[in-house]
Amino acid sequence: MSFDTPLAICGPLRKPRQMLAHQEYGGHSSIHDDAMAEKLGFRAGPIEGPTHFSLFPPLLEYLWGRAWFERGCFSAHYQNMVVDGEEVRGFVQIPPAGANSTRAWAAKADGTPVLEASASVGPEHGQTLLEQRLAQLKPPPRLVILADLRVGMTGAGDERVRMDPDQHMGALYPFSLEQKLAVITERSPWYSDGAASPWGRAVIPLEMVSVLAQYTSNSAGFPVKGPAVGLFADQEIRMVDGPLFVGEDYLVRREIVALAESRRTESYWVRTRIFDAAGKRLVAQMLLNHATLKHSYAGYDDTGEAR
Repeated sequence: MSFDTPLAICGPLRKPRQMLAHQEYGGHSSIHDDAMAEKLGFRAGPIEGPTHFSLFPPLLEYLWGRAWFERGCFSAHYQNMVVDGEEVRGFVQIPPAGANSTRAWAAKADGTPVLEASASVGPEHGQTLLEQRLAQLKPPPRLVILADLRVGMTGAGDERVRMDPDQHMGALYPFSLEQKLAVITERSPWYSDGAASPWGRAVIPLEMVSVLAQYTSNSAGFPVKGPAVGLFADQEIRMVDGPLFVGEDYLVRREIVALAESRRTESYWVRTRIFDAAGKRLVAQMLLNHATLKHSYAGYDDTGEAR
């Protein structure tokens, strides 16, 4: 080749849909509700971050084929919020021949960054973007909202989950897979027609793996003080022996792997492992940074512990 210039592929501009306007947790509305978002200083309720993950499977399948669905990892740091009606596009840098990892990102039509990410196909992924970010974290000197959490804390027990096409996914995700597929940015027959899928089963879309993993998260019993409003700051979804299938029973186990603090947030990082129904075979896992907004917790500045 005459040049060593990095090149990238991208998808078309898309308008992702807001589907969490009526989300509830902890007995109150979430940041995705317009009124709550405005109360907290945001212009409108943002679209949930993993919605943007759907921009990438067409690009990553182009690079790595069906192996992406079986052993792919997408590791993202969210940068700026997107509201309903804004256009977003996904980009993936073309890796060298034989490479199993690359850089990915999403941006609005005006170039505003939405997320940065690493994408890879395993089993050997190298260090992902979020593994790099975890390695740079410093233990927080003192926490208020998350004072009762500890690294290594696990969920209250095994959680059993599944996702049927017409199954309402609860207060955290007040819609079904069928409703999501009606508005998903990148459509595929693999998501709804098992006969069209290479695995003979309908595949759960990448963004909906987040929904499956979070479906029973309240039962983990992590003692987060509230009411307080949170958001996703970092998220990694990794297939180990995938893909995940619609209508299949799975078992979920959770563990807190890091605690952190910024000027505006207290954060706890949870690794969620998704096993087959017997709890023996690891199928996929998710790493999620729950960032809790300090100023959404009543009296935070009066505790004597806030900075």
